[in-house]
Amino acid sequence: MMSGIATATVEWSPSLAAPLRVRAFEAGDAARWDRFVERSPDATFFHRSAWRGIVEDVLRHRCHFLLAERGDAVCGVLPLAETKSGLFGHALVSLPFCVYGGPAADDAEAASALVQAAVDLAQSLRVSHLELRNRAPRCAGWPRQELYVTFRKPILPDAAENLKAIPRKQRAMVRKGIAHGLRGEIDSGVDRFFELYADNVHRHGTPPLSKRYFARLREAFGADCEVLTVADAQGRPVSGVLSFYFRDEVLPYYAGDTAAARDLAANDFKYWELMRRASERGVKVFDYGRSKRGTGSFDFKKNWGFEPSPLAYEYKLLTRDSVPQNNPLNPRYRAFIAMWRHMPRRAVNLIGPHIVRHLG
Repeated sequence: MMSGIATATVEWSPSLAAPLRVRAFEAGDAARWDRFVERSPDATFFHRSAWRGIVEDVLRHRCHFLLAERGDAVCGVLPLAETKSGLFGHALVSLPFCVYGGPAADDAEAASALVQAAVDLAQSLRVSHLELRNRAPRCAGWPRQELYVTFRKPILPDAAENLKAIPRKQRAMVRKGIAHGLRGEIDSGVDRFFELYADNVHRHGTPPLSKRYFARLREAFGADCEVLTVADAQGRPVSGVLSFYFRDEVLPYYAGDTAAARDLAANDFKYWELMRRASERGVKVFDYGRSKRGTGSFDFKKNWGFEPSPLAYEYKLLTRDSVPQNNPLNPRYRAFIAMWRHMPRRAVNLIGPHIVRHLG
């Protein structure tokens, strides 16, 4: 051992590492991108690289995914898509049809560099605004949309304890569904789910996404995209949910039902069945997803004992003066919903996907 030489421990900092650079996603980056997403605490299911192909090929929005690197190491990602709509304008969004987005990064320097690159890109594309769908605030001074919340809660390893944790009134609805002989079935395809989904959104006045979109989700994400169908005692499908799995979380994301589902308590049974199955898989978090304040969906999730957490949707306004309202608070949106409810089902399934791609 050498003696007489003093040693010092130097803490790591970004400035001591390789230079940071941000560049556009390239065809060969998918595996490295997804390895980073899998390990990053900031990342979500909606940061996965497969969204790029889905958004471009099915929804026909041009993607601009950004990758931050130090040397050969990925240290941050930011998925973005450019949307153009006669109703809602020209925007750069992270990410349309995804409830979470924004930069996922190892440190503040990488996150800041990704945001600045996104602002520069937004200016070069001459969009009206940049929208980052963050779960927590990131950009001080940027206007925010405070309409949305998310609902997340731990799943217990024991099914009986999970049922006990559901408030009494909703627990009674779950037991009502069980008494009606409802059962959950995992589907390999999306046929039954799409019929339930399309019926549901038509009743609520919203154009449907295409059946091809859901098939593409199943194809792209495999076992991490699951379709659960609830059938009644006669084997007829009455409710369904398409869920995403990410690390130790399950996210019920798209749902549908028939008019008969309410009397059968099929929707409460559906989410209980999903929670029960997820618990058996070792899943630890149930992400009930995004809802708007003051809606039936918001109340339904609260009645299940979930507490809302505000989402920080932040905007860099470039050529517009206010945060866009791409939701039913917009009078033009409400008028559209009223009209859509009265259109024939066959027509809405045909033309709906061409319209709904602008509403994400």
